[in-house]
Amino acid sequence: MTAFSYQLYSSREFPPLEDTLAMLRGLGYEQVEGYGGVYGDPAALRAALDRNGLAMPSGHFGLDMLEDNPGKVIEIARIAGMKAVFCPHIGPELRPDSAAGWADFGRRLAKAGEPIMKAGFTYGWHNHDFELRALADGSVPLAHLLDAAPELAWEADIAWVARGGADPLGWIARYGDRLAAVHVKDIAPAGEKADEDGWEDVGHGTMPWTAIWATLKNTPVDIFVMEHDKPSDHERFARRSIEAARSF
Repeated sequence: MTAFSYQLYSSREFPPLEDTLAMLRGLGYEQVEGYGGVYGDPAALRAALDRNGLAMPSGHFGLDMLEDNPGKVIEIARIAGMKAVFCPHIGPELRPDSAAGWADFGRRLAKAGEPIMKAGFTYGWHNHDFELRALADGSVPLAHLLDAAPELAWEADIAWVARGGADPLGWIARYGDRLAAVHVKDIAPAGEKADEDGWEDVGHGTMPWTAIWATLKNTPVDIFVMEHDKPSDHERFARRSIEAARSF
């Protein structure tokens, strides 16, 4: 049976963390994914994970921290027990507007990750939708990013690929050998769940998860992270999503 992970960012509005971890373990999750908001005291984080029988095989770290303090990233990752580190986002002011710019950014990411990879971690990029939106020349930023830095792994946020107007199955087929983790999330039908930014519990939205899951089985990915960017009820999301995913 697949060991499902859970991006703790999904529960950022439902503190305390200890209660979230206990809830997740009770629902059958075995892993969680970290993000900046939970790294304040790495030793306490690891103790909380251990108390609840949860592992943290992956985590998100901002580009600034990766470039300016890679030693701290490595320290946090080691204490938490991670094997994979992902850069999750860049603000609009940093986003290139050309193929060459995105290729340069891919190389910048790779350079930032050199100490992380040297320390033995898988390292790569987590996409949103902006990297899937075509440039003026019709090419797609994510392709330039990944092609320019073949050492980068990819954490595919499947629903963000779809929101970017792209075909997730096509991208998995194209870069499946680069997949180290995936975000398992879903999109509500058009006009629904506006209070949750249009996201839906996994298996209850419009994403063809059965077909996606079958395709993912042909890749090396082994970290499957449930995520909802703005759930109104994180227990509902966590419970319904793992129940649905077990049937994929």
